Amino acid sequence: MVHDEESIDQSRREYVRGPLEREHLDADAIVQFQRWFDEACERIDLEPNAMTLATVDEDGAPAVRTVLLKFFDRDGFVFFTNLESRKAIHIESNNQVALMFWWPELERQIEITGVAERISSVEAAKYFVTRPRGSQLGAWVSDQSHVLTSRKALEMKLDEMKRKFANREIPLPSFWGGFRVVPSAIEFWQGQPDRLHDRFQYLREGEGWRIQRLAP
Repeated sequence: MVHDEESIDQSRREYVRGPLEREHLDADAIVQFQRWFDEACERIDLEPNAMTLATVDEDGAPAVRTVLLKFFDRDGFVFFTNLESRKAIHIESNNQVALMFWWPELERQIEITGVAERISSVEAAKYFVTRPRGSQLGAWVSDQSHVLTSRKALEMKLDEMKRKFANREIPLPSFWGGFRVVPSAIEFWQGQPDRLHDRFQYLREGEGWRIQRLAP
């Protein structure tokens, strides 16, 4: 079914959950993120930790994809991937990235910009052992972002890995790891009526943050 301009325009909705004011915000951007993330986890059933990751290649061409936030701390936001994937190759040539959380049930977005840094193999291994066995096998099977001749070839490689690691622990692949996005700016967006949305941006200043309201 093809949607024309008029039918797409009629799909708009009003945001009614209420305003976001400066006094609602914590002085620390990570504490504020924790508050919103906890609420998202309580209210959203399907992967509230899903986030869009934007990267650019060495020629400046952009790419976006959805990844999963696996943990965060005062140092940044961590996701895992094949280190030979397109996203990892992009980060190797240009580690300036952006993240976006979109929670329509809460009428909220969070945008994070910063630099992506490889986490240590020790940190990666600590997380890898917590993954379900099927996900551990999947990390060994997929040459992420590379051309695949057929689905059958993928399934054959999975069978091979199952035999290889039968009845023993699956080790961390050398080509699999994580990145921590160290934020320089975090924006909290709350939808408002008439598209006059509330936006507050935290900018990193030394060990603290400067907060400013942005026009919608």
